[in-house]
Amino acid sequence: MRAWLLPKQEGLEAMRLDEVPDPRPGPGEVLVGVHYASLNPADRYLAENQYPARPSFPHVLGRDGVGEVLAIGPGVASHTGGELRLLLSRGTGATKWGTFAEKVVVPAESLAPVPEGWSEAQAAAGPLAYLTALQALTQWGELPPSVVLVTGASGGVGVACLHLGKALGHTLAALSRKPEKAERLKAEGADVVLSPDDPGWSKALREKLGGRKVDLAVDHIGGKLLPQVIESLGMNGKVSLVGRLAGPVPEFNTATLFFRRLRLGGVALTSWSGAEIREGWARVLELLARRGARPVVDRVFPFEQLPAAFRRLAEGPLGKVVLEVRTGRRGV
Repeated sequence: MRAWLLPKQEGLEAMRLDEVPDPRPGPGEVLVGVHYASLNPADRYLAENQYPARPSFPHVLGRDGVGEVLAIGPGVASHTGGELRLLLSRGTGATKWGTFAEKVVVPAESLAPVPEGWSEAQAAAGPLAYLTALQALTQWGELPPSVVLVTGASGGVGVACLHLGKALGHTLAALSRKPEKAERLKAEGADVVLSPDDPGWSKALREKLGGRKVDLAVDHIGGKLLPQVIESLGMNGKVSLVGRLAGPVPEFNTATLFFRRLRLGGVALTSWSGAEIREGWARVLELLARRGARPVVDRVFPFEQLPAAFRRLAEGPLGKVVLEVRTGRRGV
Protein backbone atom coordinates (compact mmCIF):
# COMPACT_ATOMS: atom_id res chain seq x y z
CA MET A 1 0.00 0.00 0.00
CA ARG A 2 1.00 3.65 -0.29
CA ALA A 3 1.54 5.69 2.87
CA TRP A 4 2.92 9.08 3.84
CA LEU A 5 5.91 8.26 6.05
CA LEU A 6 7.37 10.61 8.64
CA PRO A 7 10.96 9.37 9.12
CA LYS A 8 11.68 11.56 12.16
CA GLN A 9 10.30 14.55 14.04
CA GLU A 10 11.77 17.27 11.87
CA GLY A 11 8.55 18.81 10.57
CA LEU A 12 5.96 17.97 7.94
CA GLU A 13 8.49 18.70 5.21
CA ALA A 14 10.21 15.42 6.07
CA MET A 15 7.20 13.30 5.01
CA ARG A 16 7.48 11.20 1.87
CA LEU A 17 5.00 9.08 -0.06
CA ASP A 18 6.22 5.49 -0.24
CA GLU A 19 5.17 1.87 -0.74
CA VAL A 20 5.01 -0.23 2.43
CA PRO A 21 3.63 -3.70 3.23
CA ASP A 22 -0.06 -3.95 4.05
CA PRO A 23 -0.70 -4.07 7.81
CA ARG A 24 -2.46 -7.06 9.33
CA PRO A 25 -5.07 -6.89 12.08
CA GLY A 26 -4.27 -8.61 15.35
CA PRO A 27 -6.66 -9.77 18.07
CA GLY A 28 -9.48 -7.28 18.57
CA GLU A 29 -8.41 -5.26 15.52
CA VAL A 30 -9.84 -4.46 12.09
CA LEU A 31 -8.13 -3.55 8.80
CA VAL A 32 -9.78 -0.57 7.12
CA GLY A 33 -9.28 0.61 3.55
CA VAL A 34 -9.16 4.38 3.98
CA HIS A 35 -11.41 6.46 1.71
CA TYR A 36 -10.99 9.89 3.35
CA ALA A 37 -8.86 11.27 6.18
CA SER A 38 -8.85 14.72 7.73
CA LEU A 39 -5.98 16.88 8.96
CA ASN A 40 -5.57 18.17 12.52
CA PRO A 41 -3.10 20.63 14.10
CA ALA A 42 -1.97 17.78 16.37
CA ASP A 43 -0.45 16.11 13.29
CA ARG A 44 1.89 19.05 12.84
CA TYR A 45 2.66 19.22 16.56
CA LEU A 46 3.77 15.59 16.54
CA ALA A 47 5.83 16.07 13.38
CA GLU A 48 7.62 19.00 15.07
CA ASN A 49 8.21 17.14 18.37
CA GLN A 50 5.74 19.37 20.22
CA TYR A 51 3.39 16.55 21.18
CA PRO A 52 3.81 14.07 24.06
CA ALA A 53 3.28 10.91 21.96
CA ARG A 54 6.47 8.99 21.18
CA PRO A 55 5.79 6.65 18.25
CA SER A 56 8.39 4.50 16.58
CA PHE A 57 9.69 5.75 13.24
CA PRO A 58 8.96 5.87 10.41
CA HIS A 59 5.48 6.91 11.45
CA VAL A 60 2.22 7.60 9.63
CA LEU A 61 0.20 10.59 10.83
CA GLY A 62 -3.59 10.96 10.60
CA ARG A 63 -6.11 10.85 13.47
CA ASP A 64 -9.42 10.83 11.59
CA GLY A 65 -10.72 8.71 8.76
CA VAL A 66 -13.54 6.81 7.12
CA GLY A 67 -13.35 3.69 4.99
CA GLU A 68 -14.30 0.11 4.31
CA VAL A 69 -13.69 -2.84 6.60
CA LEU A 70 -11.35 -5.15 4.66
CA ALA A 71 -10.30 -7.78 7.20
CA ILE A 72 -11.08 -8.74 10.77
CA GLY A 73 -8.65 -9.95 13.42
CA PRO A 74 -9.20 -12.81 15.89
CA GLY A 75 -11.94 -12.29 18.44
CA VAL A 76 -13.84 -9.58 16.55
CA ALA A 77 -17.56 -10.25 16.23
CA SER A 78 -18.84 -6.67 16.01
CA HIS A 79 -17.93 -6.01 12.36
CA THR A 80 -18.09 -7.72 8.99
CA GLY A 81 -16.21 -7.14 5.76
CA GLY A 82 -17.49 -4.44 3.44
CA GLU A 83 -18.95 -2.16 6.12
CA LEU A 84 -18.37 1.59 5.81
CA ARG A 85 -17.12 2.92 9.13
CA LEU A 86 -15.59 6.07 10.61
CA LEU A 87 -12.82 6.08 13.18
CA LEU A 88 -13.19 7.31 16.77
CA SER A 89 -9.50 7.92 17.40
CA ARG A 90 -7.76 6.04 20.23
CA GLY A 91 -4.03 6.37 19.56
CA THR A 92 -4.32 6.12 15.78
CA GLY A 93 -1.91 8.59 14.21
CA ALA A 94 -0.25 9.27 17.57
CA THR A 95 1.27 6.07 18.96
CA LYS A 96 0.11 3.86 16.07
CA TRP A 97 0.19 4.32 12.30
CA GLY A 98 -2.58 6.62 11.18
CA THR A 99 -4.91 7.33 8.30
CA PHE A 100 -2.60 9.07 5.84
CA ALA A 101 -2.24 5.67 4.21
CA GLU A 102 -4.35 3.50 1.95
CA LYS A 103 -4.97 1.03 4.78
CA VAL A 104 -4.92 1.26 8.56
CA VAL A 105 -5.34 -1.19 11.44
CA VAL A 106 -7.52 0.07 14.28
CA PRO A 107 -9.19 -1.38 17.40
CA ALA A 108 -12.59 -2.82 16.52
CA GLU A 109 -14.21 -0.83 19.33
CA SER A 110 -13.05 2.46 17.78
CA LEU A 111 -15.21 2.09 14.65
CA ALA A 112 -18.67 3.60 14.32
CA PRO A 113 -21.28 3.84 11.53
CA VAL A 114 -21.32 6.87 9.25
CA PRO A 115 -24.25 9.06 10.42
CA GLU A 116 -27.22 9.04 8.08
CA GLY A 117 -27.06 11.81 5.51
CA TRP A 118 -23.38 12.57 6.03
CA SER A 119 -20.94 12.38 3.16
CA GLU A 120 -17.77 10.36 3.61
CA ALA A 121 -15.72 13.56 3.70
CA GLN A 122 -17.91 14.93 6.51
CA ALA A 123 -17.58 11.65 8.39
CA ALA A 124 -13.79 11.84 8.14
CA ALA A 125 -13.88 15.45 9.35
CA GLY A 126 -16.07 14.89 12.40
CA PRO A 127 -14.87 12.72 15.27
CA LEU A 128 -11.72 14.31 16.69
CA ALA A 129 -12.95 17.89 16.30
CA TYR A 130 -16.39 17.31 17.81
CA LEU A 131 -15.22 15.06 20.63
CA THR A 132 -12.58 17.66 21.52
CA ALA A 133 -15.21 20.40 21.42
CA LEU A 134 -17.54 18.37 23.62
CA GLN A 135 -14.83 17.84 26.23
CA ALA A 136 -13.92 21.53 26.14
CA LEU A 137 -17.55 22.57 26.68
CA THR A 138 -18.43 20.02 29.37
CA GLN A 139 -15.27 19.27 31.37
CA TRP A 140 -16.34 21.78 34.04
CA GLY A 141 -19.69 20.07 34.49
CA GLU A 142 -23.04 20.77 32.89
CA LEU A 143 -23.15 24.55 32.61
CA PRO A 144 -26.46 26.41 32.48
CA PRO A 145 -26.90 28.62 29.40
CA SER A 146 -23.74 30.73 29.54
CA VAL A 147 -21.59 33.13 27.55
CA VAL A 148 -18.97 31.03 25.75
CA LEU A 149 -16.02 32.62 23.95
CA VAL A 150 -14.31 30.59 21.21
CA THR A 151 -10.91 31.73 19.93
CA GLY A 152 -9.71 30.47 16.57
CA ALA A 153 -13.39 29.93 15.86
CA SER A 154 -13.05 29.13 12.17
CA GLY A 155 -10.97 25.99 12.72
CA GLY A 156 -12.39 22.49 12.90
CA VAL A 157 -12.74 22.44 16.70
CA GLY A 158 -13.88 26.07 16.70
CA VAL A 159 -16.77 25.40 14.33
CA ALA A 160 -17.61 22.26 16.32
CA CYS A 161 -17.79 24.39 19.49
CA LEU A 162 -20.25 26.71 17.76
CA HIS A 163 -22.46 23.82 16.66
CA LEU A 164 -22.46 22.04 20.02
CA GLY A 165 -22.51 25.22 22.12
CA LYS A 166 -25.59 26.50 20.36
CA ALA A 167 -27.34 23.15 20.85
CA LEU A 168 -26.49 23.41 24.58
CA GLY A 169 -28.20 26.81 24.76
CA HIS A 170 -25.11 29.01 25.16
CA THR A 171 -24.55 32.54 23.84
CA LEU A 172 -21.51 32.27 21.59
CA ALA A 173 -18.81 34.82 20.91
CA ALA A 174 -16.27 33.99 18.22
CA LEU A 175 -12.83 35.47 17.61
CA SER A 176 -11.49 35.38 14.04
CA ARG A 177 -8.84 37.50 12.38
CA LYS A 178 -10.46 37.40 8.94
CA PRO A 179 -13.47 39.76 8.57
CA GLU A 180 -14.75 37.82 5.55
CA LYS A 181 -15.52 34.88 7.84
CA ALA A 182 -17.84 36.80 10.17
CA GLU A 183 -21.15 36.13 8.43
CA ARG A 184 -20.29 32.48 7.89
CA LEU A 185 -19.43 32.04 11.56
CA LYS A 186 -22.75 33.61 12.50
CA ALA A 187 -24.49 31.14 10.21
CA GLU A 188 -22.71 28.33 12.08
CA GLY A 189 -23.98 29.59 15.44
CA ALA A 190 -21.93 32.60 16.62
CA ASP A 191 -23.96 35.43 18.15
CA VAL A 192 -21.03 37.87 18.11
CA VAL A 193 -17.89 37.81 15.93
CA LEU A 194 -14.90 40.01 16.74
CA SER A 195 -11.27 40.25 15.67
CA PRO A 196 -8.53 39.53 18.24
CA ASP A 197 -6.39 42.07 16.36
CA ASP A 198 -8.70 44.81 17.67
CA PRO A 199 -7.14 45.90 21.00
CA GLY A 200 -10.61 46.81 22.25
CA TRP A 201 -12.32 43.51 21.42
CA SER A 202 -12.97 42.59 25.07
CA LYS A 203 -14.71 45.91 25.79
CA ALA A 204 -16.66 45.65 22.53
CA LEU A 205 -17.77 42.15 23.52
CA ARG A 206 -19.14 43.35 26.86
CA GLU A 207 -21.02 46.13 25.09
CA LYS A 208 -22.58 43.73 22.59
CA LEU A 209 -23.54 41.38 25.43
CA GLY A 210 -25.17 44.13 27.49
CA GLY A 211 -22.46 44.14 30.15
CA ARG A 212 -22.25 40.36 30.57
CA LYS A 213 -18.83 38.78 30.83
CA VAL A 214 -17.56 35.45 29.56
CA ASP A 215 -18.39 32.37 31.63
CA LEU A 216 -16.34 29.87 29.64
CA ALA A 217 -13.63 30.39 27.03
CA VAL A 218 -12.39 27.68 24.67
CA ASP A 219 -8.93 28.79 23.62
CA HIS A 220 -7.03 27.36 20.65
CA ILE A 221 -4.46 30.15 20.34
CA GLY A 222 -2.50 30.75 23.55
CA GLY A 223 0.37 33.22 23.10
CA LYS A 224 -0.30 36.83 23.96
CA LEU A 225 -4.04 36.37 23.39
CA LEU A 226 -4.57 34.15 26.45
CA PRO A 227 -4.13 36.95 29.06
CA GLN A 228 -6.71 38.97 27.11
CA VAL A 229 -9.09 36.00 27.14
CA ILE A 230 -8.61 35.68 30.90
CA GLU A 231 -9.36 39.38 31.32
CA SER A 232 -12.72 38.89 29.55
CA LEU A 233 -13.90 36.34 32.13
CA GLY A 234 -16.46 37.05 34.81
CA MET A 235 -16.61 35.69 38.36
CA ASN A 236 -15.86 31.93 38.49
CA GLY A 237 -14.96 32.00 34.81
CA LYS A 238 -13.22 29.06 33.21
CA VAL A 239 -10.88 28.44 30.26
CA SER A 240 -10.66 25.14 28.39
CA LEU A 241 -7.24 25.08 26.73
CA VAL A 242 -7.31 23.19 23.42
CA GLY A 243 -4.29 24.45 21.48
CA ARG A 244 -1.35 26.83 21.37
CA LEU A 245 -1.21 27.98 17.77
CA ALA A 246 0.46 31.24 18.81
CA GLY A 247 3.04 29.52 20.98
CA PRO A 248 4.01 30.17 24.62
CA VAL A 249 2.15 32.68 26.79
CA PRO A 250 4.42 35.65 27.61
CA GLU A 251 4.54 37.16 31.10
CA PHE A 252 1.54 35.30 32.49
CA ASN A 253 0.52 36.74 35.86
CA THR A 254 -1.20 34.12 38.02
CA ALA A 255 -2.64 36.89 40.20
CA THR A 256 -5.18 37.53 37.44
CA LEU A 257 -6.87 34.29 38.51
CA PHE A 258 -7.20 34.99 42.22
CA PHE A 259 -10.04 37.36 43.01
CA ARG A 260 -12.50 36.16 40.39
CA ARG A 261 -11.68 32.53 41.27
CA LEU A 262 -10.84 31.69 37.66
CA ARG A 263 -9.88 28.21 36.51
CA LEU A 264 -7.83 26.95 33.56
CA GLY A 265 -7.88 23.34 32.38
CA GLY A 266 -6.34 21.41 29.53
CA VAL A 267 -8.36 19.39 27.03
CA ALA A 268 -7.06 15.96 26.00
CA LEU A 269 -9.13 13.15 24.51
CA THR A 270 -6.47 10.70 25.64
CA SER A 271 -7.90 11.15 29.13
CA TRP A 272 -11.17 9.52 28.01
CA SER A 273 -11.59 5.76 27.94
CA GLY A 274 -12.95 3.98 24.90
CA ALA A 275 -16.36 3.80 26.57
CA GLU A 276 -16.30 7.55 27.31
CA ILE A 277 -15.42 8.31 23.70
CA ARG A 278 -18.30 6.20 22.41
CA GLU A 279 -20.68 7.85 24.88
CA GLY A 280 -19.33 11.25 23.88
CA TRP A 281 -19.84 10.51 20.19
CA ALA A 282 -23.43 9.50 20.83
CA ARG A 283 -23.99 12.82 22.58
CA VAL A 284 -22.31 14.73 19.76
CA LEU A 285 -24.70 13.19 17.25
CA GLU A 286 -27.70 13.99 19.46
CA LEU A 287 -26.64 17.65 19.80
CA LEU A 288 -25.94 18.00 16.07
CA ALA A 289 -29.37 16.55 15.30
CA ARG A 290 -30.96 19.26 17.44
CA ARG A 291 -29.38 21.92 15.24
CA GLY A 292 -29.41 20.07 11.93
CA ALA A 293 -25.66 20.73 11.78
CA ARG A 294 -22.88 18.69 10.17
CA PRO A 295 -19.10 18.99 9.92
CA VAL A 296 -17.92 21.79 7.66
CA VAL A 297 -15.43 20.71 4.99
CA ASP A 298 -13.26 23.52 3.65
CA ARG A 299 -11.52 21.62 0.85
CA VAL A 300 -10.65 18.08 -0.23
CA PHE A 301 -7.14 17.34 -1.55
CA PRO A 302 -5.97 14.29 -3.53
CA PHE A 303 -3.88 11.77 -1.59
CA GLU A 304 -0.71 12.77 -3.44
CA GLN A 305 -1.12 16.40 -2.32
CA LEU A 306 -0.92 15.99 1.46
CA PRO A 307 1.82 18.66 1.79
CA ALA A 308 -0.44 21.14 -0.02
CA ALA A 309 -3.31 20.15 2.28
CA PHE A 310 -1.17 21.02 5.31
CA ARG A 311 -0.30 24.37 3.75
CA ARG A 312 -4.01 25.03 3.38
CA LEU A 313 -4.55 24.11 7.03
CA ALA A 314 -1.84 26.60 8.02
CA GLU A 315 -3.72 29.35 6.17
CA GLY A 316 -6.60 29.11 8.64
CA PRO A 317 -9.55 27.79 6.62
CA LEU A 318 -13.13 27.74 7.83
CA GLY A 319 -13.79 24.12 8.71
CA LYS A 320 -11.77 20.99 8.06
CA VAL A 321 -9.20 20.14 5.40
CA VAL A 322 -9.73 16.59 4.10
CA LEU A 323 -7.55 14.16 2.17
CA GLU A 324 -9.12 11.88 -0.46
CA VAL A 325 -7.12 8.70 -0.02
CA ARG A 326 -9.01 6.35 -2.31
CA THR A 327 -8.98 7.92 -5.75
CA GLY A 328 -12.29 8.32 -7.47
CA ARG A 329 -14.47 8.46 -4.34
CA ARG A 330 -17.31 10.92 -4.25
CA GLY A 331 -19.25 12.40 -1.36
CA VAL A 332 -17.90 15.87 -0.56
